[in-house]
Amino acid sequence: MPIESGLRGARVLVTASSQGIGLGAARAFLGEEARVVVNSSNAERLSSAVNALRPLGEVHGVVADLRRREDLDRLVAETVQKVGGIDTLVYVTGSPRPGVFMEQGYDDWSRAAELLVVSPAYLARRVADAMETEGHGGRMVFLTSTAIREPIANIATSSVCRIAVAGLVRTLARELGPKGIRVNGILPGYTLTGRVEDVAADAARRQNTTPDAVLKSMVRDIPLGRMGTTEELGRVIVFLGSEMSSYVTGAMLPVDGGSLRSVG
Repeated sequence: MPIESGLRGARVLVTASSQGIGLGAARAFLGEEARVVVNSSNAERLSSAVNALRPLGEVHGVVADLRRREDLDRLVAETVQKVGGIDTLVYVTGSPRPGVFMEQGYDDWSRAAELLVVSPAYLARRVADAMETEGHGGRMVFLTSTAIREPIANIATSSVCRIAVAGLVRTLARELGPKGIRVNGILPGYTLTGRVEDVAADAARRQNTTPDAVLKSMVRDIPLGRMGTTEELGRVIVFLGSEMSSYVTGAMLPVDGGSLRSVG
């Protein structure tokens, strides 16, 4: 018997999904015939993403800044209005700017905390409220980074603040499990996105080399010998955001081509 995702007609909200990993996730859910709401703080990029995704299925866009409480409230309200509820939340967010610890100021840490601590926690609460109102459970998937297991030198704010997402996943899994809401996290490794290019450019400047040389050195540390794609990551997000993972909650799943050396 083939494995069914159970996502046909499901209502899915994917944040920060006008490009990169979020866009890849939206494509993957549309491939399963889900109804998808995509989000960005940039209206022009969001419009382009919606137009690109529309041939794949039912998709709606909501402009919202994940750092603003009123925007988070409106994002949930408009999603419920457009598709009737939320069955799956996928939390993706833009990353703080690259830089080592001693280069980061108060504003850098404040922005990182907004995106990687306050925003996912508050949005999870609002989405959980919406799921509880319907009473049939749901699924949440939070994207963080392998940096929470093995910090990466030149992304200090991300290495520190993304750890909070793992705490959120474990906390929500225990508290929301009895209500039928499963919560899991994904630790992407190096994935072919603009973010990796930014990190490589920053490292190249520090090492007095080229971004291409840095990218090649990154790949040398990946046992599978290449970086991942947003399509590959999207398939894992669909797994955790669907009934294919019906007995999985509280998990933090690395998707890194085997890069992590640590155990546990």
